[in-house]
Amino acid sequence: MEYQLIIKFWRKSLADEAFLATVEGELKQALGTTVELEGLDVSAKEINLFMLTSDPRHSFRRAKDVLERLGALNAVSAAFRLSGGAQLTSIWPLRSTRKFKLP
Repeated sequence: MEYQLIIKFWRKSLADEAFLATVEGELKQALGTTVELEGLDVSAKEINLFMLTSDPRHSFRRAKDVLERLGALNAVSAAFRLSGGAQLTSIWPLRSTRKFKLP
């Protein structure tokens, strides 16, 4: 798996952090072995979920269905990069005016 997909949850948009356990479980079930969940990076404004995948755009499309069903799609941004790479390519929201950054 040569890409790292990052889904950013904006803290002010989340009711509580317990929601993340639900999201992780749902994503594991929906994505199966096509991704490997790497973990979370938590800061004061955001929570980043990292996963490895061979096809980040396809993996995000499948993850997007889960996020939409859980009512969290408007609370996230997403990007990917080569594993170990620095350059991030934003994939959600579409036509974002804000550059995707990690803390």
